[in-house]
Amino acid sequence: MAAPEEPELSQAQTEKLLQFQDLTGLESMDQCRRTLEQHNWNIEAAVQDRLNEQEGVPSVFNPPPSRPLQVNTADHRVYSYIVSRPQPRGLLGWSYYLIMLPFRFTYYTLLDIFRFALRFVRPDPRGRVTDPVGDVVSFIHSFEEKYGRSHPVFYQGTYSQALNDAKGELRYLLVYLHGDDHQDTDEFCRSTLCTEEVITFLNARMLFWACSTNKPEGYRVSQALRENTYPFLAMIMLKDRKMTVVGRLEGLIQPEDFINQLNFIMEANQTYLMSERMEREERSQTQVLRQQQDEAYLASLRADQEKDRKKREEEEQRRQEEEKVLQSVLAEERRRRTLEEEKERKSECLPPEPLADDPESVKIVFKLPNDTRVERRFLFGQSLTTWVFHRG
Repeated sequence: MAAPEEPELSQAQTEKLLQFQDLTGLESMDQCRRTLEQHNWNIEAAVQDRLNEQEGVPSVFNPPPSRPLQVNTADHRVYSYIVSRPQPRGLLGWSYYLIMLPFRFTYYTLLDIFRFALRFVRPDPRGRVTDPVGDVVSFIHSFEEKYGRSHPVFYQGTYSQALNDAKGELRYLLVYLHGDDHQDTDEFCRSTLCTEEVITFLNARMLFWACSTNKPEGYRVSQALRENTYPFLAMIMLKDRKMTVVGRLEGLIQPEDFINQLNFIMEANQTYLMSERMEREERSQTQVLRQQQDEAYLASLRADQEKDRKKREEEEQRRQEEEKVLQSVLAEERRRRTLEEEKERKSECLPPEPLADDPESVKIVFKLPNDTRVERRFLFGQSLTTWVFHRG
């Protein structure tokens, strides 16, 4: 039994299909069409889902799955830098640490048990992302209220959009997950993140995306990146045609050390980024060359079409002139025949010419425009009409 034929696409759908294939790099047109049909031909949603599928991140247009998110961590050469909390110093410091250790252990253990049990009673509200952009904007506002407006430029969009822009612009993306309840968060934000040298460095070298893990969007990214402690930062870039985490910074880190570590990560991966840029430039040059060839072909085609048009016009004009000459010749021939027929008819109606010695006759000479002379004799009794009739 033959499979039913798919309906033909409209012009707008065809354009979206080609645009989707160009943006995602998919070779199968059938797969491109199925993906667009699943999203009701919403190309933005389809492209976002395709990127998320490659990166292991769910789309912002659909509810996230119940299973934990996975991020591309196939590259085991991810650079990790963890800053441990300083050890207690002196007898007093160790005494305080040992006294508080059982209480701290008990507190965090009970807290974890409580949170684990609470999941069975009431699902974590952060598990459902309904307004990812709103989560990011809300975090930025709360951050500015608490730490001031002097901070690195936050990317005001979703995590997926930040990944997409970093991929398109071939830039590094630094992701910061803000743990509101962590004891080192305030010090990191005030003493490191909001310092002038860090602000200048981040604004000039990379995109910077941040969100609180208390927000659904931040929690979603937290589940994907699987941080161990706070403050947490992840460096992401396009590597081997995939957005890949190439560096992780965890713990309270000082400004100078923070910049040095980021520099180290970028220098270690600069060759990959340069390779991607060169490959993209080659593709761009190939595309430009192809476009120039297409333009040259179209120009040549238009020139040939214009030449053919002029040739047709000249042939039509020549045909019309020949037709006009022919019509003129035919008209002259018709006029001549008509005139001869008229002469013959009039000649037949003329009375016989009198003899030359007839005293009742007169000789009349007609001089024609071509200087020829016509002579004929007429009787005096014949009317003038007969003379004129003969002349005509």
